[in-house]
Amino acid sequence: MENKVLVETSARHIHLTQEAVEALYGKGAELTVKKMLSQPGQYAAANEKITLVGPKGNLAVSVLGPVRKANQVELSFSDARTLGLAGVPVRESGDVAGTPGLKLVGPAGEIEINEGVIIAKRHIHMTSADAKAFGIEDKQIVKVKITNDCRTTIFDDVVCRVNDTFGLAMHIDTDECNAAAAFGTVYGEVIA
Repeated sequence: MENKVLVETSARHIHLTQEAVEALYGKGAELTVKKMLSQPGQYAAANEKITLVGPKGNLAVSVLGPVRKANQVELSFSDARTLGLAGVPVRESGDVAGTPGLKLVGPAGEIEINEGVIIAKRHIHMTSADAKAFGIEDKQIVKVKITNDCRTTIFDDVVCRVNDTFGLAMHIDTDECNAAAAFGTVYGEVIA
């Protein structure tokens, strides 16, 4: 398979500001590393979990580090329905203006965020060298074909995000993973 890329499932999670970490876990609290992720410098936090509280339900989510400049909750459409959140948009990471908010509950406190809840747009992280090898430019939209024994799927509207701090990987949410039966180690073929 030419132009292949590792396809990873990104389950619901949250990125927090340092201010939010301290409000939820106590003054001076810092995120601790449980496991490094495929994106360089990114990690799942060890003991830091929080509860999202929506109009109709609650969900526990993992916290990813390091801290960011803005709080961002990444869900699947199924997660949004469980919480009772309507109108959660599909967006690229970091594009949270005008999105819904909700309550975050941690072991030492709780906060309301006015915005920051998104369904992450499926995307491929790649370096400039990867992009050159694939013949792709930053922000280019491509299709990715996942071939398997039971549910071969072509994902359209996949945005390519090029930055030399990235590691080559495509990210889909849990709904997309289940729809494509993309379990275990899965590679997709980029169709530009």
